[in-house]
Parts: sequence; C-alpha cells; structure tokens
Amino acid sequence: MPELPEVELGARLLREASAGRAITAITTRHPVYARSLPPADAARATGHTIVDVTRRGKHQLATLDDGGVLEFHFGMTGEWIAGRQNSPAEAFARLTIDFSDGSRITLADSRALGTARYHAAGTPVLAGLGPEPLSPEFSAASLGESFRRRRGPVKVALLDQSVVAGLGNIYAAEALWLAKIDPRTSAAALGPVRRARLVQAIRHVLKRAPAAHYTDRERGTREWRVYDREGKPCRRCGSRIARLVQATRSTYYCPHCQRR
Repeated sequence: MPELPEVELGARLLREASAGRAITAITTRHPVYARSLPPADAARATGHTIVDVTRRGKHQLATLDDGGVLEFHFGMTGEWIAGRQNSPAEAFARLTIDFSDGSRITLADSRALGTARYHAAGTPVLAGLGPEPLSPEFSAASLGESFRRRRGPVKVALLDQSVVAGLGNIYAAEALWLAKIDPRTSAAALGPVRRARLVQAIRHVLKRAPAAHYTDRERGTREWRVYDREGKPCRRCGSRIARLVQATRSTYYCPHCQRR
C-alpha cells in the first residue's frame, strides 16, 4: 500500500507531468472516483493551470492558478502514469487529466480504493491531519501529547493520521522494530526516552525507503527488517519474527528484542 515515501514519489511524478500546464479535461472512469470528484467539480478545475503539487500525509495536492486545489489519495493500489492523449488507455485507469500540450496523466488503481476531490480557493484542506514525521513539529513532546490518553497499542495509535501524517502499516512496524518497542505496548505508557527513540526511528525508516530515492518500489520487499518476515530470523537477535493482527492489519515484530 502506498505510504508516505511512495506518495511523495507520486507527488513528484504528478508535479513533473503537470506543473505549468493548463487542464483541458478531467475524466473519471470509475464510479468511486466519480462520487468523490463529480462532473461539476471536475469542470471547476478544467481550464486552469496547475502551478504546484505538494504532499500532505498520504494526500497529493495540486494547486491551481485560481487558488483551488485538486486532492488525490492513492488508496491501496494507486499510481500515476504519464503519457499522451493519443496513447492506448492504461490498464485500471480510474481518472485522467488532459493538458493543453497533448499530454495526459492517468491515475491507475486496480482496486479502485483511491479518491480525487476538488477544493475551492480558501476552503480548508486536510485540517485534521497531524504533523509531518520529517518536520520539526513532530517530536517526542508532540507524540507524548497525542499518546497521553491512548491506552491502546502503540502500533494502532501510529496509524491514526491525526497523530502523525503519512505513516502506514509497513513503516510503523519497521520503526517499532528499530526503536525496540513491542507493538502491543500501550501508547500512553511510552516515556519521553522511548518516544524520542521512536521519533528518530520513524524518520530513519522513511528516509531509507526505496521510493524516497526514486528506486524500484518492488526492491523494498527485500529490504524490510521485520515487515512480512514472519518465521524468519530477526536481523538483530536471530529470534523468529512473529505476526499478530491489530486493527485488522498484520503486525510483524520480534518477541525477544522488542520490549513492552
């Protein structure tokens, strides 16, 4: 599933394919996308130029020359594919944006779990998201404030986008392994030292992610330290990696060197 590094890569690709280009048509090609971006909203963005593309959490924000914003979320399987308007249709094309120079960018999404939305100029966008994990605002103190009343597992708390924006299942498991914290530990029980260690671990795994360096995203599956390695030896202590289900998601951890 696309997480912060993969979404950042998507934002870069969208920026390269669209910045400075005038939109001539936005076409939704699946009912899910048509519900989140109705034809009337697509028409409001058409005719405008994309002046910049940024990322906020797991969302990509294309700012238009009138101050409006197109917001995209990849869901589980979304990705951008740049091409030309006269090229054959991409497999699993759910939304296309055509530009005045004849280029086109397609949002392909095999499971159709993504979304696209239009926000008029001056409308708040994603106001409920937490701090970006690579920003100075994300710290042991901010994590402590978010965790203060959370008695549930720290792994589940980390997936709440109001706690930290952009972190997902894979990198949460990787960061907890690196910080030597058991994913079942109560979030509220983490003291300042372990919170500081967790913040550094989150930053480390996100910066290390293959997608953060424009490399083949599939290569990452061979580099995980704990994710998807059930039954394999821990890369730190040699014990067998275990798996449990938390909030319907698989969590991988080392029962020996990740402590509560």
